[in-house]
Amino acid sequence: MGWNENYCVAHRGWSAKAPENTLAAIRLAMSEPYVQWLEVDVQLSKDGVPVIIHDFSLERTTNGRGLVREKTFAELRELDAGSWFSKTYAGESIPTLEEVLNATVGRLRLNIELKTVGDMYPGLEEKVIDHVYRYTLQHDVCLTSFEPKVVQRLKKLAPQLRVGLIYESPSEDYVGICRALGADFLSLDYKWFNQRNTAELYHHGIGMMAWTCNHTKDIIHTASLHPDLMICTNYPDRWREALGEGKS
Repeated sequence: MGWNENYCVAHRGWSAKAPENTLAAIRLAMSEPYVQWLEVDVQLSKDGVPVIIHDFSLERTTNGRGLVREKTFAELRELDAGSWFSKTYAGESIPTLEEVLNATVGRLRLNIELKTVGDMYPGLEEKVIDHVYRYTLQHDVCLTSFEPKVVQRLKKLAPQLRVGLIYESPSEDYVGICRALGADFLSLDYKWFNQRNTAELYHHGIGMMAWTCNHTKDIIHTASLHPDLMICTNYPDRWREALGEGKS
C-alpha cells in the first residue's frame, strides 16, 4: 500500500509519544516520512491570538487553571504544557497557530479543527483563514469543526478551501448532512464508517477522515473500507505496522 492511500494523520501531533498539540509532538510526527497529515485544535486567547490546545479549560494539559479564552496570550505562554505528560517535556509551551504553520509548511498537510461552541470565539474563522492564505496553504489544509454554524461560515468566507464537519453519531445520510452545510469533508468516529457510506461519500466528492484509530486491528479494518479514507491516530507507528510495511 502506498502512502497516497489511507493517509496517516497524526492526531494532535504524535500524541502517544509527546504532549498533545505541542511543537514537540508535531516535530516527532514530522520526523517520519509516512506521516503526511497533522490534526491540531485551534482556539483564541483573550486578546485574539490563535493558539493550539484541545480543551476549553487549561487543567488537563497545562499547569494553569480556568478557560483558555479568559487568558491573554502572554498568560498562556507562561504555562507548562508538557509536565503533565512527562518530566522530559517540562516547560513545553502552548504554541500559536503561526508557529505550527512555520514548523510544518512544505512538510505536513494540516487538518485544523476550530474548537468552539456557538459564538464562543467571534472572528476565529477569519483569523484561521487569514493564516492559511498568508502561508499559501489553501491546497494543503482542511478546516473542520463540530459546530455546524462554523462550517457554514468557513465555506461562505472561503468557498475554495476544503471545509469539513466533525461528527460522532451514526447516520444513514452523511452526504445529506454534509451538503446541507456546504461541507466537502467528513471527519467521523471510525466506528461509523462502512463500505456503503464511504463509497457514497467518495462518489459525491466528500473527503473522509476516521478518528481516532489507535489499535492495529482497527486501523487495518478501517483502511479496508476505502483507500481515500484518512486514518487519524495517536500512534503513527501503528499505522505503519498495519499499512506501511516495506516503506522506508
